[in-house]
Amino acid sequence: MSPSSPEAVKKLVENMQADLRSLSMECKKKFPPVKEAAESGIVKIKTIAARNTDILAALKENSSEVVQPFLMGCGTKEPKITQLCLAAIQRLMSHEVVSEAAAGNIINMLWQLMENGLEELKLLQTVLVLLTTNTIVHDEVLSKAIVLCFRLHFTKDNITNNTAAATVRQVVTVVFERMVAEDERFKGLMEEPPAVQGNSNRRSVSTLRPSAKDAYMLFQDLCQLVNADAPYWLVGMTEMTRTFGLELLESVLNDFPEVFLQHQEFSFLLKERVCPLVIKLFSPNIKFRQGCGSSASSPAPVEKPYFPICMRLLRVVSVLIKHFYSLLVTECEIFLSLLVKFLDGEKPQWLRAVAVESVHRLCVQPHLLRSFCQSYDMKQHSTKVFRDIVNALGSFIQSLFILPSAGNSSSSSTPAGGSVSASQGSAQGGPGLGGAGGGLITQAAFEYRGTWIPLMNVSVQGSAKATYLEMLDKVEPPSIPEGYAMSVAFSALLDLVRGITSMIEREISKQEQEAAMREEAEPASPPQDPMAHEVWEEMVNACWCGLLAALSLLLDASTDESATENILKAELSMASLCGRLGLVTPRDAFITAICKASLPPHYALTILSTANLSNKDRFDEQRSFSLCISVYSIQGQSVQMVSPSSESHQQVVAVGQPLTAQPQGTVVLTAKNIQCMRTLLNLAHCHGAYLGTSWQLVLATLQHLVWILGLKPSVGGVLKPGRAVEGPSTVKPVQNLVLTTAVMTDLPVISNILSKLFESSQYLDDVSLHHLINALCSLSMEAMEMAYGNNKEPSLFAVAKLLETGLVNMDRIEILWRPLTAHLLEVCQHPNARMREWGAEAITSLIKAGLSFKHEPPLSKNQRLQLLLLNPLKELSNVLHADIRQKQLECVLQILQNQGDSLGPGWPLVLGVIGAIRNDQGESLIRTAFQCLQLVVTDFLPTMPCMCLQIVVDVAGSFGLQNQELNISLTSIGLLWNISDYFFQRGEAITEELEREEAVLLKQAQDKGEPLNRPFHPAPPFDCLWLCLYAKLGELCVDPRPAVRKSAGQTMFSTIAAHGTLLQPPTWNIVVWKVLFHLLDCVRKSSSTADKEKIESGGGNILIHHSRDTAEKQWAETWVLTLAGVARIFNTRRYLLQQLGDFFKAWEVLLDHIQSAALSKNNEVSLAALKSFQEILQLVTPIKDTDKLDALAMDVSPVLMESLQVSGPGRPLVRSDSLAERLAQRYGAQASLPPPGEELDDSALWWSAWNTWYRIGTECTRPPSGGADKLVFVPSQPFLTALIQIFPALYQHIAGGFSMEDLKKLGVILYGAVSVPISSDTSPFILPSYTEAVLTSLQEAVLTALDVLQKAICVGSENLQVMYPAIFEQLLLFVEFSCKPPQYGKMETKHVANAKYNQIQLFAPAEWVALNYVPFAERSLEVVVDLYHKTACHKAVINEKVLQNIIKTLRIPLGLKYACPAESTWKLAVSSLLKVLSIGLPVARQQASSGKFDTMWPELANAFEDFLFTKSTPPDNLSIQEFQRNEAVDVEVVQLISTEILPFANFIPKEFVGRIMSMLNKGSIHSQSSSFTEAEMDIRMREEFSKVCFETLLQFSFSNKVSTPQEGYISRMALSVLLQRAQDVLRRYVEDQRLSGRCPLPRQQVTEIIFVLKAISTLMDSLKKTQPENVDVNVWAQVIALYPTLVECITCSSPEVSSALKDALGPFKDFMQPPVSKVQNGES
Repeated sequence: MSPSSPEAVKKLVENMQADLRSLSMECKKKFPPVKEAAESGIVKIKTIAARNTDILAALKENSSEVVQPFLMGCGTKEPKITQLCLAAIQRLMSHEVVSEAAAGNIINMLWQLMENGLEELKLLQTVLVLLTTNTIVHDEVLSKAIVLCFRLHFTKDNITNNTAAATVRQVVTVVFERMVAEDERFKGLMEEPPAVQGNSNRRSVSTLRPSAKDAYMLFQDLCQLVNADAPYWLVGMTEMTRTFGLELLESVLNDFPEVFLQHQEFSFLLKERVCPLVIKLFSPNIKFRQGCGSSASSPAPVEKPYFPICMRLLRVVSVLIKHFYSLLVTECEIFLSLLVKFLDGEKPQWLRAVAVESVHRLCVQPHLLRSFCQSYDMKQHSTKVFRDIVNALGSFIQSLFILPSAGNSSSSSTPAGGSVSASQGSAQGGPGLGGAGGGLITQAAFEYRGTWIPLMNVSVQGSAKATYLEMLDKVEPPSIPEGYAMSVAFSALLDLVRGITSMIEREISKQEQEAAMREEAEPASPPQDPMAHEVWEEMVNACWCGLLAALSLLLDASTDESATENILKAELSMASLCGRLGLVTPRDAFITAICKASLPPHYALTILSTANLSNKDRFDEQRSFSLCISVYSIQGQSVQMVSPSSESHQQVVAVGQPLTAQPQGTVVLTAKNIQCMRTLLNLAHCHGAYLGTSWQLVLATLQHLVWILGLKPSVGGVLKPGRAVEGPSTVKPVQNLVLTTAVMTDLPVISNILSKLFESSQYLDDVSLHHLINALCSLSMEAMEMAYGNNKEPSLFAVAKLLETGLVNMDRIEILWRPLTAHLLEVCQHPNARMREWGAEAITSLIKAGLSFKHEPPLSKNQRLQLLLLNPLKELSNVLHADIRQKQLECVLQILQNQGDSLGPGWPLVLGVIGAIRNDQGESLIRTAFQCLQLVVTDFLPTMPCMCLQIVVDVAGSFGLQNQELNISLTSIGLLWNISDYFFQRGEAITEELEREEAVLLKQAQDKGEPLNRPFHPAPPFDCLWLCLYAKLGELCVDPRPAVRKSAGQTMFSTIAAHGTLLQPPTWNIVVWKVLFHLLDCVRKSSSTADKEKIESGGGNILIHHSRDTAEKQWAETWVLTLAGVARIFNTRRYLLQQLGDFFKAWEVLLDHIQSAALSKNNEVSLAALKSFQEILQLVTPIKDTDKLDALAMDVSPVLMESLQVSGPGRPLVRSDSLAERLAQRYGAQASLPPPGEELDDSALWWSAWNTWYRIGTECTRPPSGGADKLVFVPSQPFLTALIQIFPALYQHIAGGFSMEDLKKLGVILYGAVSVPISSDTSPFILPSYTEAVLTSLQEAVLTALDVLQKAICVGSENLQVMYPAIFEQLLLFVEFSCKPPQYGKMETKHVANAKYNQIQLFAPAEWVALNYVPFAERSLEVVVDLYHKTACHKAVINEKVLQNIIKTLRIPLGLKYACPAESTWKLAVSSLLKVLSIGLPVARQQASSGKFDTMWPELANAFEDFLFTKSTPPDNLSIQEFQRNEAVDVEVVQLISTEILPFANFIPKEFVGRIMSMLNKGSIHSQSSSFTEAEMDIRMREEFSKVCFETLLQFSFSNKVSTPQEGYISRMALSVLLQRAQDVLRRYVEDQRLSGRCPLPRQQVTEIIFVLKAISTLMDSLKKTQPENVDVNVWAQVIALYPTLVECITCSSPEVSSALKDALGPFKDFMQPPVSKVQNGES
């Protein structure tokens, strides 16, 4: 509820009335006047409340009257009343309803109460309320109120004193706050400055506003009071203390600095009053010396310093310096100098402690320190205050280690003047050797030369929290605990460093940013004022010596990790700052300090010996104590720098070997060394840019530490913890590396930081980076020196770090590449394997990284850089160590895998490295190099410049020729194939690029006046590329290793075949003569001279197949491949080759090669030669369409045609003169088809081929002349097959001129080939092992050849058809083989009589086996039939009596019948005869008149007779079914006779018909003899046959076409004989039946009777069918005469006979008719 709200006001009015009522009640008896006043007051209040709306304002107006009753009440001095009144007055005040006048009255009333000593606390409360709730009290009233409070402060009552003191403080604050508020209010109004007036009049306060004036008067009087003078304004003060006065002064100065800074009047007070006062009060402290005291000898007694005053003065000074330094420059100089003096060892302990605290307060204000430096140190003739402060701090710290803590009762642990030895320290439980107590948590402390000073936690970093400066209640100086001063000084030192460095660095950064922004805005702006830099440099120069001395001493003495950390941080930030400011000496000094602290004590590291530091002076023993101190004499001042003392109380964490050329003992690393090392790393990592030449120091130290800790480099140069023990102790001393677990966990971290350190080198500028690289190179040189001549593990630190630095600075690698790689190449040649291994690792890693880095611009646009990066790789080829070459090649492999597609101009270099192999290099190097090559060929041919392709071919070839590793040779040949494939696919692009290059080179050559030096020069560059490839493959084709030859040959021919089209015609000339024929000659020569000795095995345990177990056989394989390859090229590239002028010559040479190979005694070669022959015959005649054929036929000139047919065996070769021209035209036009008539120009080639074929054929099929004993070479079946198979292809080309004579030649060869026997050991492969008869492939081929011929004749012209009979003749020769196989010279052969007996034959002892010719003969027969079918009507066939020949030939198997070697033969012969006759007889009948067939009829009759009535008997095991089938064949023959011959008897010679009739008769008649011979049985069993013969006879007998009486006679005679025979048989049967009784008759007789009965039924049928007039009357009579005999047979018992009888009797019903004359009587 706000005091002005209606409720509050209402409450106030009520409360006041209540107060007045209670007042009147209290005073009713004793003080009537007061009672009356109270009552009138009530009325007054009521009136005010009733009349006014703004009650509070009205109350304030009348406040004097309202307050009056209460004042009167206070006057009664009655405690109860007084309390009531004061409470009421406070209530009014708090509602601000007190006017100025009323306030004055109140103060006066309070003063009285004070003088009477009443209600003192209430009084203070009331004053406070009055002054804080409003601002109406000013001037004298205010001063009276303040004095009132002061007076109460000095009462006897403690509570009152303290309350009053607090009130005074608050009131003083209020006064100044009012002034501040007033200034705030008037800030906007009064802009013009107050009139300047002389400072002489200290009372000149006229210009001040009311509140300011009060404040001024108050402050002035405070100064007076402290100075023990009378106050001007605070009238009525009775007593005052200095301590209180100083406290008040301090609080005002501290809380309201702006008042003094803004108002001149106040500034004047500061200068004129406060400073002199302070200086005056300080005097006892300045003069006092500890230990002197006021001894009798001194002339005047020296006032002893008084702790409370002194401490408060220092506080005031701190405030003055902090806030008013700018006003009081001179005064501050004095203060600071005093402060420095107070730190002196001779001052009392407490004074030094407070002074140190004060100094600490300054140290946390770096801006202040900078001001000191600017105002004093940088001015001439001025005290170097800043330097003194720092040095004083340093000296103070050093003095603490020397002086026993005099006057300090608590520090009793150290005997005065003595020093505690380490052992004693530990005995007392002090922090002795850290390791001793194991788990003891020791107190943080400094220990140096036996002096042990504990370290306390005195303040938070960056804030000076004092202890003794705050002891405002102490009167006596306190006792200072041991180590307190040290702890504060230590904090001060750290804060000082921290403050300065961070401030200067902030400002530098800010300045740099501004500069950068200015650069952007206006590039040519002047640099910023150098003033700032000077200040910074001066500050550093002023303080570094003192700092370094103190810090290095503390670092050595520190036993606490965090203290050490802080010291190191300080040294680090100073080093970095000096570096940034370019102050080399201090930078190196700080860095050296850290380096020394990192290494074991007295470690022999020359670079750190203080000689290297610029201002080394001398050892200085000037102090009263002997620290091991190096003195820097800088600007005439000597400063101590502590070297580490040896007796360290540090925990030992590692024992290792020092890095020296000669191994010495071990050295010890402590935890602190490791900590310092980490700082060193940190320094280099974060501030590397400012290290410059100090890199040497830092890196040398790190190298030694890394060595002692046993860190070894790993991938990318990162150092990892190595193994604990290196090598066996016999070789070299075991590396005495002992690591505690503490450091083991640290090592990975250290190694990580080490890497980070070099990673951060990417942020260094170029100059700093060069410093770093130079430092590393010189370190590395030292390491190399050390590693010469011994096999000790070298220090690889520098190499590893050069690598790491290079890797992270890829973006500007150019600036450091040359020095870096030049040094590493030296390392690669070092005799120490480990050293050079790392050199290579580094250099290869750098090259890989350099190539994979995304440079700006990219490498593809910066070829110079790319070559620069690759160059060291090439240089490595000069190193002879295999391990380095291995690394180099592995590097190449990785480069290819990662950057292969972007190498560009670097290719020759890379290929050079890959190709730099020699046979003496060992397998693994060659293998690695080869992997690289494989990668190049598979992936990168398209990305490399075409000029490099020839290099690739050479390199691949060199891998093929190396003899270390066969597989590589073979695979490299595969690569050559891939390369050729690539050339082919990218032909156009490559050609273009090569021609561009060629033009450039040609121009250069012309300028120099030299010819262009290039292999195969006149050929175009792209062709030269191919020729290089072929030449390489050609070399490989005659390699001593068969596998290489084979692979190279296959590749070469495939390449030429696949890609030869790309070559220009003139280049083909080189290919054919220089490459192909040259190769053929070499191979033929090598084959014929090859060794025939058996090769036992292929080395090791590889078995060699018997077909390859001599060099000769291996060369044979090569010959085969080569010949086949050349032939294939001639085949596929014929039209291309034909344009070369000497194609015919080449063709002849090729045929010669083929012939010599075909006739070689090696089966493999000869067969392959034929395959090649076949291949070159498959040349496609490139006219396919029929219309073109017609065109061809029309265009062929008759003359040419004539000459072709006329020419005989020695036919002239037809060549067109203009052939070459035409070819040239065609090639020019790129047409794929020759013009019509073109093939005629080829005929010469084909006849040449035919002659070669004929020569080969006659040579190889000529039977051996010698006897059987001579060793004979018999050509193999596959060879012969291939030979014959060539003919069809060849014939296509020579068909036009193929004459009878050629056909005869062919016949000879065919016959010869078929006659060749096979050797018994191959027969299982050629002869079938199953019973089915098949043809061998040779026989197939022979038939195919003839087939081709007959087909050609068929479509050919009339005059070709004269060849038909010759073909028939040839085939019929083959048909005869079925019955009599051919002979092969005089060789004895075993015949395979029948396919069924093959198996037995295989084991026959004979060496040669004649084939089973039956299937062949039979197939030939089928062909004959087929051919005859087509050609029966041809003139030539008729004239040459082909049909007669066929019949004559068939008669042999037909006659033999069952005696044939194969049953199938006679059956086929019969069916063939039937087919032939069915075609041939009609022709024969047509030609009957011409007589051309006269000789055929007797042959045919013989054939029929031989077959139907054969002399051979069927085999015993013939089944009934078989027999019936065979009989069916006989029947077919008879049917042929009945359909094709007898009906045309008038066209046929009579003798022939007669023979046929007699044959039929013979067939139909059964012998009557009763003796049952085999032959008779046979005939008798052919019932069906007899029946057919009989039927034929009958049919022929009753035919109405009988032309001559002679024929009719023949038939009548035949019938009567037949009927007579039937009668006899029947009668005999009836008699025998009767005689035999119950015995059954013999089977034959039953059969006979059955046959007769059947014949009778047949006859009856025939008679019925015949015209009645054609049947002779006698015949009828004979038939009817049979009837009674038939009836007699009814009694027979045989069921078969009965059924036959039934059939015979049935037809007789047709004779049953009444006689004609007696018809009418028939009914009777």
